[in-house]
Formats: sequence, C-alpha cells, structure tokens
Amino acid sequence: MSEQKTIKVKLVRSPIGTRADHRATVRGLGLRRLNSESVLVDTPEVRGMINKISYLVQVL
Repeated sequence: MSEQKTIKVKLVRSPIGTRADHRATVRGLGLRRLNSESVLVDTPEVRGMINKISYLVQVL
C-alpha cells in the first residue's frame, strides 16, 4: 500500500469578521483557535479549502 501524502496547516489570523463560509472552511479543516495546527491528507479538495482561506492560514 502506498503512503498518503499529508499537508500541515496552521491558523495564523483570526476568522472573526470574515465571511460565514470562510469560518466554516476553517472549522472544516479542523482548526479551532489561533495557532492551532492540523495535519490533513493532501487532496485536491483540501487544497481548494486552503486556497479559499489562504489569507488566514499558513502551510507548513
């Protein structure tokens, strides 16, 4: 079996005051509070979510 590639994202800006769908995307990525990190499987869907809120997160 092949090993799945992962991507690590960190919430670096507060989602307060952003659009509701952007806040939902932050939660969908498993990010809760500032500086929280999440390790996700690197899929096109996850990449799209990261791209949507790129101004709030940092890819590590």
